[in-house]
Amino acid sequence: MRFANQVAVVTGAGRGIGHAIALKFASEGARVAVVSRNENNALRTADEINERHAGLAKAYSVDVANHAAVASLAEQILSDFSRIDILVNNAGVTRDGLSMRMSEEDWDTVVDTNLKGTFNCIQAFERAMIKQRSGRIINIGSVAGLMGNAGQANYAASKAGVLGLTKTIARELASRGITCNVVAPGFIATDMTEVLPDKIKQAVIGQIPMASFGKPEDIAAAVAFLASAEAGYITGQCLTVDGGMVM
Repeated sequence: MRFANQVAVVTGAGRGIGHAIALKFASEGARVAVVSRNENNALRTADEINERHAGLAKAYSVDVANHAAVASLAEQILSDFSRIDILVNNAGVTRDGLSMRMSEEDWDTVVDTNLKGTFNCIQAFERAMIKQRSGRIINIGSVAGLMGNAGQANYAASKAGVLGLTKTIARELASRGITCNVVAPGFIATDMTEVLPDKIKQAVIGQIPMASFGKPEDIAAAVAFLASAEAGYITGQCLTVDGGMVM
């Protein structure tokens, strides 16, 4: 198993892409800290993992935008697991609307969760990785951060920021044996995309050369590769998993 005896921390792991990532790591032998803002969702994912792979998961609840709360959580996770090998920053939110109508609250909520939250988690765990002189950090971006998307000024800006943050962290930590990369999903079949009207779904599919939405497992597979030993010489990169939408 690729991740036997390793510890993975996955934020936003209560559902969707994060849920698939947490299950992927557990299926390959990792112990998983399942982190979600919603405690019930975190518990459900951890319970599912433990039913399949006894004792490999523990649930935690935190708002990643809260710097002090994330620092406290990191202390608890490091106390529970003794180390961290993989950090996946997947927690994210959307508050869509045209820029001329977007409220300050909607801007701040998205940027604070998606960008500041990613920074908070990296800062909270990087010292442990530096001490070990090893680690993998994978941040979940979006094709919206690469190409923009009307009605998502806040989301696109936050995900573009995640890419810049990733490249900076990659440069800062490379000499310590730590890699930092981005996986940028395209349109993935999750609860978030399920609510889109059929007309919108068909319009989106028309922009995708592979003519379909991706699956959460597609993202999990890419994340697992970047976390593996095989990707040890890859850092500061953005891997788009989007059916060819951005090329």
